Amino acid sequence: MIKAVIFATIAAVGNAIFVYGQRGSQESKNPFLFMLGAVIICTLLFFVSTLTFNTEKNISYLISNWKYVLMGGFGFFVTFFGFYLLYSGYGASTYIIYAVISIITTSIGVGVFLFKEPFNLYHSLALVFSILAITFYCYGQHVALQKKYVENDSKEENIVISHVVSDFE
Repeated sequence: MIKAVIFATIAAVGNAIFVYGQRGSQESKNPFLFMLGAVIICTLLFFVSTLTFNTEKNISYLISNWKYVLMGGFGFFVTFFGFYLLYSGYGASTYIIYAVISIITTSIGVGVFLFKEPFNLYHSLALVFSILAITFYCYGQHVALQKKYVENDSKEENIVISHVVSDFE
């Protein structure tokens, strides 16, 4: 299980680098432009990596698995498009929502239902806590945004009041 945690950490760090790149880039009228550049760089890196593990059966593997490769490519597209919508509209801190929903769709939907992987009481408890994590996060965002709006409204009221007072002076 230690290796799984290490590999998950590698993926999480990569995702954080990706999110930093997306959030740090300037906005574009074309929502696909950043993703296209990132996917081209990613493809080049995968191409070089693939050449280092070159085997005689690479082509036959791709031919026999073309449906899954096509499905995986479509999944990457949907994921990256969702990332764009999520991060550009709501910020990097909303990743928790994606992460927990990803737990449900991937671990439960794909792992348990499609591939019949084991699922026990501890997995069920982890699922319940992950749903609670989304619930608490969304409530926390709601409270934080309300506080922000109240602070902004009071600042605007102070500005209006100061203008009114200065008009009488």
